[in-house]
Amino acid sequence: MALNKVYGFLILLPLVAPFASCSQPFPQEPIEPPIPEVGIVELEATVLEPEQYQLLDIGIKVFDIVISEEESLDIGEWIFTEIRENETHYLPYVLRSTLVASNQWGPVRVLPLEDPSMDLLISATVLASDGQRLTMQVEAKDSTGRLWLDKDYTDQSSAADFPVSTRYTPSNQFDSANFTEPFQDIYNQVNNDLVDVRSTLSTQELINIKRVSQLVYAGDLAPESFAENLGRNELGRLTVVTLPAPDDPQLGRVNEMRQRHHLFIDTVDQYYESLYEEMQAAYVIWRKYSYDQIEEEMAASESYDFNSYGRSRSYLTLTQRYDRYRWSKIFEMEYQDLSLGFSNEIAPAILELNEQVHGLSGTMEEQYIQWRRILQQLFELEEEVPD
Repeated sequence: MALNKVYGFLILLPLVAPFASCSQPFPQEPIEPPIPEVGIVELEATVLEPEQYQLLDIGIKVFDIVISEEESLDIGEWIFTEIRENETHYLPYVLRSTLVASNQWGPVRVLPLEDPSMDLLISATVLASDGQRLTMQVEAKDSTGRLWLDKDYTDQSSAADFPVSTRYTPSNQFDSANFTEPFQDIYNQVNNDLVDVRSTLSTQELINIKRVSQLVYAGDLAPESFAENLGRNELGRLTVVTLPAPDDPQLGRVNEMRQRHHLFIDTVDQYYESLYEEMQAAYVIWRKYSYDQIEEEMAASESYDFNSYGRSRSYLTLTQRYDRYRWSKIFEMEYQDLSLGFSNEIAPAILELNEQVHGLSGTMEEQYIQWRRILQQLFELEEEVPD
């Protein structure tokens, strides 16, 4: 029945075409230029530790995702959605490890939500990810509101990026120690861009970032007590108006709470590390499998001579879509089996991440919110107790 409908539609195309040519043309949307690939990028690392004021505390928020129509046409939105949602916890840890390896920064942590105690917060949206190409939009903003990055990054993998060790079998165990991230150049470029921005800032500007984040966190705990310490400059950025006295007892309690908070988010970061380690083997296998299938689909598409079917753009588009559909059906069962295996691999880690952090319950995002409420309540109780 479905094929009869397709053939009927194809028969009608020559009749529809003359009328279509008489209609008013639709306004053409501007075509955005393709994002240039980052190419081969060496990580800008340092052996000597930077000055203390350069060691900014960095938080990397769990990534967002965008599922494109093209991806869902190729191998099915249902399977991409599941795996892509899982990779939003995986990819931030790759960036975190890269920033740590550069030795350019202070503590770097993966976080479920934005955090007021961070000097610099990085967020990203994964625009495309299929094993062959990774494209993401990265934004970085410091505690004052200064935008460090708002940039798209893309890179394309090759067969050499997936060595034999990624073909996991009982006799060929995945070797994580010798595995190199296929899109490592993107993360190296993000680090290098951040270092470049930092180099443009003066010592006082960097010190101000750290002071502002301290007072932003203080204002988050006790808004009434620290509301007058921060203001905005002519650019709309937060700046320190007055500093509390170093021996201010309330500021001392804020710093104690901030240390407790950092211990908690250090624990959260460790769970993201465990999740990364649990996911890595299955995720790498999936990306290699996806890469292979995309290469096979491209080779199959190139074997067709579309010119022999005439010049109808509508017909060409329909044929291409049907070809994608046909190939997706051929590999659907294989993808389904792989997807189930992938989900089973990461389920224990996600359960551990979501239920075993200091006795809190719910998702990591919910636990994080609960923890901040606990600290606020504890701070208020300590204020009520006379010194």
